[in-house]
Amino acid sequence: MTQGGSKPASSGIDWESLPYGGDLYGELHLAETAAQPLPEKDSYFPGLAICGVAAAAAAWLSDHYGFPIILLGLLIGLSLNFIAREPKTHKGLDFASRTCLRIGIVVLGLQVTFEQITALGAAPFGALLVVMTATFFAGMLGARLFGQSSYAGMLAGGATAICGASAALALYGVIGKDRLSQAQFALTLVGVSLASAMAMSVYPVLAGELALTHQQAGFLIGASIHDVAQAIGGGYAFSDQAGAYATIVKLARVALLAPVVALVTLAIGAPGEAAGQPVWKRLALPWFITAFLATVALNSLVTVPKELAHGALVGSKALLLLAVTATAMRSRMDLLMEMGWRATVPVLAATLVSFGCALGFAVLLL
Repeated sequence: MTQGGSKPASSGIDWESLPYGGDLYGELHLAETAAQPLPEKDSYFPGLAICGVAAAAAAWLSDHYGFPIILLGLLIGLSLNFIAREPKTHKGLDFASRTCLRIGIVVLGLQVTFEQITALGAAPFGALLVVMTATFFAGMLGARLFGQSSYAGMLAGGATAICGASAALALYGVIGKDRLSQAQFALTLVGVSLASAMAMSVYPVLAGELALTHQQAGFLIGASIHDVAQAIGGGYAFSDQAGAYATIVKLARVALLAPVVALVTLAIGAPGEAAGQPVWKRLALPWFITAFLATVALNSLVTVPKELAHGALVGSKALLLLAVTATAMRSRMDLLMEMGWRATVPVLAATLVSFGCALGFAVLLL
């Protein structure tokens, strides 16, 4: 201080304007700024990272213990659903449950050709169409009789009729979460996966007890088991000939995924679609189903190397596993618990009708 108490004119620092003149190490200033969090940017990483770790755990358990990988992904995802309470995970989980699903379905087209469908012959293919139709409407009827949503019946019947979890994911993309809750969707996935796992173990034994031929057993197993891998595995558990025929029958069902999704879209319209849309707009397929058809056509016209086809199969399974796990994480367990046993009836009805119709045609036609 100078004489008279005035401040030194030579100093360029305004000490009174500083927040804490005695805060030598900055602790007070840091404490004050830390109380005001910086604005956060949305990121895919937290949700995708958690979903990836859970999916990897499901894959490891499936590889070591032989349990269905999709069912494990569902169960692990449901057990970790508390993670979805954190808003930071939403963007990544939504990306996994939607975008990964759609890409996985497109890549799945590399496993199917139109030649595989025609290889069945007219009579078995017609029988397969009847089995699938009866299965679809059995799911609808089961939902109606036990007070469930018609959309739950569509989902259960379609997933059982076509290819299990993959079809359920594709159909849910058309139905939408505004029409059917994610909790109901997750419960349907669990039911379809459990029924498929049980069928893979039981159906080959029943086919043997009924003294079915290789071709009859192959048709029964390929036409009634939901998941692709489990249908093929169940066929080969009976015999090599039955496994080869079950593979053809099952892949024909997978190829019919696009027509079934198209019919459902025509019947109910796309999610968020305004009422009274003209028919030509309702006929428009979701882009990933159109891409699936294009992939099947490409695979039918061009010989895809076995290594590429195998890599596409692994990639498709990985993407669908991510989608299933993320969907389970976004499901609310309290809603699942409130649904009760009635919510499982559509899957059970569709499974029983699928088996009964497939067995009847196998005995009568083959």
